[in-house]
Amino acid sequence: MAREIGFFELNTGARIPSVAIGTSQAALNVIGDAVAAAVKVFSHSCVAKTCNSIDKSKVGYRHIDTAKAYGNEKEIGIALKKLFEAGTVKREDLWITSKLWCTNHAPEDVPEALERTLKDLQLDHVDLYLIHWPVSMKKGAMGYDQPENLTQPDIINTWRAMEKIYDSGKARAIGVSNFSTKKLGDVLEVARVTPAVNQVECHPSWQQPKLHAFCKAKGVHLSGYSPLGSPGRASLKSEVLKNPVLNMVAEKLGKSPAQIALRWGLQMGHSVLPKTVTEARMKENFDIFDWSIPDDLFEQLSKIEQARLVKGTPFVHQTYGAYRTVEEVWDGEI
Repeated sequence: MAREIGFFELNTGARIPSVAIGTSQAALNVIGDAVAAAVKVFSHSCVAKTCNSIDKSKVGYRHIDTAKAYGNEKEIGIALKKLFEAGTVKREDLWITSKLWCTNHAPEDVPEALERTLKDLQLDHVDLYLIHWPVSMKKGAMGYDQPENLTQPDIINTWRAMEKIYDSGKARAIGVSNFSTKKLGDVLEVARVTPAVNQVECHPSWQQPKLHAFCKAKGVHLSGYSPLGSPGRASLKSEVLKNPVLNMVAEKLGKSPAQIALRWGLQMGHSVLPKTVTEARMKENFDIFDWSIPDDLFEQLSKIEQARLVKGTPFVHQTYGAYRTVEEVWDGEI
């Protein structure tokens, strides 16, 4: 019988739901309805924190991944308030992740940034708060197209400010995003509060075995964004779901390529953050709990040619900021 893998336990003892609804690049006029639909979407599996008294066939997503940089936290907050007021779901049954943007890395700016996120989301705490990138920019800078806004990051002092908001209870867990093995290791060397999560690009065509092994050894949960390769993001020119090995496994198991990619992540031990505003795809992406990829086919997926999609190119400049090459952003993990 397949392991459901509805949660992963973090080093804080909290259980993070294994599948989130990702919200980046979602249009403001649809994101609220998409979040509401995701929470209510029918599924085979119960992944709420407390689900003994509810119909397991009618439980939807319980993990919402957002960030200040996505520009839609106010809309998500409105949707959450409506869901709570309607009794559709309780706050304690949802896991909300948000992220600190690069313009707020100064220690004094970190708590203010979180307060703005909490105000927009209409919450008194988030379940997980991440440093979005190991990159800093001038306070108030907008967009990515002005390299003169890039500054020298001081990740250690930013992390110490993150530890203080963890102490406050306004972020029940803290972590990082887009950190290489080296950069995560640098934080671990000085951390009083160990990062609970490193959220990075991860899918069958970018499996990150070195980072995966390091996170596992250090008790840091790896959470995979773009688990389907961001097929809706034209600039990335993603072919992840077209990979012939992935499609061969999908055909053998009678599943979609997207379902195979997501189930691969769960069996690797990663939470996954697929993005969609389409209810049919939400249901498809969530139907990955009551079956598994057999060992022989799982091994075939390890043979897929690897290529990083998200390179961090906007943060590379010959004069401004910390990184002169893409290789420096990822410390050679490229």
